[in-house]
Amino acid sequence: MAGDSSILGNRVERALAFMVAACVGIAFLSILAIIVATFLGVGADNGFSQGVWPVIIVLPAPGLILGLLLVIILIVVSAVRRARDARDAR
Repeated sequence: MAGDSSILGNRVERALAFMVAACVGIAFLSILAIIVATFLGVGADNGFSQGVWPVIIVLPAPGLILGLLLVIILIVVSAVRRARDARDAR
């Protein structure tokens, strides 16, 4: 019975880890895009207020916050699974 919960726990932890990586990765890429675009002169003549740029500029804030929340959830899920596995091992 403990093996089944461990397999499920590993899947949940793996899914959470990929979600953390995706949120933080997208936030990092949008920050990098803003830096490169500024270097290339996109900000001239109010260029950042047009097209997809407003979304790219706002994206890092919720992405990093969501990534942090998912890391906290991942830590809690991992701690609960380890405690359950340790209790079942006794």
